[in-house]
Amino acid sequence: MAKGLIRYWAAARAAAGVAEEPYDAATLGEALTTAAAGRGDDFQRVIARSSFLIDGDPAGTRDPASVDLPDGATVEVLPPFAGG
Repeated sequence: MAKGLIRYWAAARAAAGVAEEPYDAATLGEALTTAAAGRGDDFQRVIARSSFLIDGDPAGTRDPASVDLPDGATVEVLPPFAGG
């Protein structure tokens, strides 16, 4: 298991109710599943539309369950946002 930090931005922060929180997970999928526990449908909807950066690198369209998390990594949760 890797330990690190999930940082939420914009609507993801509002849905999570926190700006950031620690994770203890081997994959991005595990970290997101743990983060969703006890949170409502709004959180699930935001996460489903979000993109993710792991230490600044995009996770892309890969299945989160296949994205390994290195120890000490920061996961950025970026919901879609308007503007330019």
